[in-house]
Amino acid sequence: MSLELKLKGNWNELKGKLKEKYGELTDDDLTYAEGQEDQLLGKLQKKTGAAKEELRKMLFEK
Repeated sequence: MSLELKLKGNWNELKGKLKEKYGELTDDDLTYAEGQEDQLLGKLQKKTGAAKEELRKMLFEK
């Protein structure tokens, strides 16, 4: 089920913010391909234990 989400802002900037907040994330964890937003959210949620809604707001809402 596609969420049809679009990342807000510059992905490199968002990666930096995620790494600051969740120091355990690696570059591999933050590999993003257009159209794979659901997979990215799932991977981040599993790795960080953060709520999906928290991650969604951080990444996709302006």
